[in-house]
Amino acid sequence: MAQVRNSCVLALFAFSSPFSLLSAAQSGDPAAIQRNLNSQIQTTTTTADRSDIVNPGSVVELHKDGLTMYAVTAPLPQSNTYKNGKISQGAGGFGKELLFTMAAQGGGDTYPMRRFAAGERCWVTGITVQNDGVLFRLYSDPYDDIRYYGNLKIPFPNKKEVPSVDVASQMVAEVLTVVPPDDQGSQQQQEPAPPPPPPQRPVQVQRPVPPQRPVQPLPPARNSNGYAAPQSAAPPTITLGQTREQVAAAFGQPLRTAVIGAKEMFFYKDMKVTFTNGKVSNVE
Repeated sequence: MAQVRNSCVLALFAFSSPFSLLSAAQSGDPAAIQRNLNSQIQTTTTTADRSDIVNPGSVVELHKDGLTMYAVTAPLPQSNTYKNGKISQGAGGFGKELLFTMAAQGGGDTYPMRRFAAGERCWVTGITVQNDGVLFRLYSDPYDDIRYYGNLKIPFPNKKEVPSVDVASQMVAEVLTVVPPDDQGSQQQQEPAPPPPPPQRPVQVQRPVPPQRPVQPLPPARNSNGYAAPQSAAPPTITLGQTREQVAAAFGQPLRTAVIGAKEMFFYKDMKVTFTNGKVSNVE
């Protein structure tokens, strides 16, 4: 529920601009003044025990010091009167305060009272236009967990004459004016927003792993003679003076051999090696 921060709740109307909604024919009519006030404000509804707000209405700003209100636990509200530019507590307010003090001295309950200053803001719980003035019923936000309520009466200049709508509106505007809705929203206490939900952890889906096929090793590379040769080995070479065993180790066994006297020949696919006395003497 929205609440006015550092404010008193006053059931009032917007007096920041002149009221010219009603015609002069309605001047001096209490009912016309009542309709004008009701058209300018929305009253606030509280619970039956006055402990909280049920339906918030217009927010008004106080322009004079001296307004006092009792805690809502008090059986009667404090009475205030605005006259000659000042807010005071009349005989009725003094009498109730004395009654409450005597009750406290006799062992009864005591009721906190708070004094409000100009600039504080309020709710309005009721407006009644009487033959001698306008009565506002006021209600505050909690101060140290205590809400306050009270009455503020603005008497007409001449108790025997009801003023026009415009004059009555100007009288009220000296004490109270309605706060524009945009400004009102910035002054209201907003209920704390619920905490954000905790972040959702991603769901891990376990998928079956297909069986791995054994890796078959690649067959070793072979040379032109069908013999395995390391992939990284340098190509074999023949130099004069190598023995038959060194050539066979490098190139493998020849496809065929031939012996002519002291010479022996190894025949490979693309090469012929001649040995003399067992050592390489020629390569073709």
